[in-house]
Amino acid sequence: MTATVTQPTIQGEYWNWNNHSIYYVKAGEKQSHKPPLLLIHGFGASTDHWRKNIAQLQENYEVWAIDLLGFGRSAKPNIEYTGNLWRDQLDNFIQEIIGQPVILAGNSLGGYASLCLASQCPNSAKGLILINSAGPFSESQPPTEINPTKKLFRTITRKLFFNNFTTFFLFQYLRQKSVIRKTLKKVYLDHNAVTDQLVEDIYRPSCDKGAVKVFQSVFSSPQGEKVDILLQQLPHPLLILWGEGDPWMNAKVRGEKYRQFYPELTEYYLNAGHCPHDEIPEKVNQIIDSWVTEKVI
Repeated sequence: MTATVTQPTIQGEYWNWNNHSIYYVKAGEKQSHKPPLLLIHGFGASTDHWRKNIAQLQENYEVWAIDLLGFGRSAKPNIEYTGNLWRDQLDNFIQEIIGQPVILAGNSLGGYASLCLASQCPNSAKGLILINSAGPFSESQPPTEINPTKKLFRTITRKLFFNNFTTFFLFQYLRQKSVIRKTLKKVYLDHNAVTDQLVEDIYRPSCDKGAVKVFQSVFSSPQGEKVDILLQQLPHPLLILWGEGDPWMNAKVRGEKYRQFYPELTEYYLNAGHCPHDEIPEKVNQIIDSWVTEKVI
């Protein structure tokens, strides 16, 4: 298979970060009374995934979107990929390119990276929006003793799964356009939102040199700081949007955990899947605008 060359809705630019090429886009004009918005995509996605949001939000905001290192049109070096790496990338981008604190909005993996930044580099943020955000919580109870046979089986299974040979073939399977489309239809409630362009936007970066190494690293790197610890450090207003139809995470259960550690958050449950910002963009944009006006400005 070959990737079809698709032009981004908004032509972006490249920024050199630690000798790596980073792609980003900017839209809208600076607002004297509103901080800029910085949009951060999820695993396997890119700035393209925010095109519907940028088109509307740019009318009232200065909007930025960035491809995390390892994804989209950004470089894909053979390094260890962690939340701390993306936190530092985002922090440096805000300091060097945007030039002022921002409201962060992140989906899935991008939500976790945004939370790391807003909690651990608070001077770079004014507010935080999490959309079906990923990230590990601390264990609520100490782990029970595991049968030695089961423990050995888990160890062997883990080593097989994270073996480079195994993950190489898993990556080749998952990156097929037909598989991408089937996966999207599982995580989008509205299948009309699963367009050829969306499939192409996700497929295209998988053809880049180094993409398979990124895939292997993300699933084999150590987990970062736990979400509950980060929430207890967060000094900014927090908006959480949940697509209730997300099969990858139990929104109600995770929402309860977020409220436990950050009870003053604002929260919405939406009729959408894992990516409500792309599936129901008008609703998400409306909520973001109302929340910024009420809680951030």
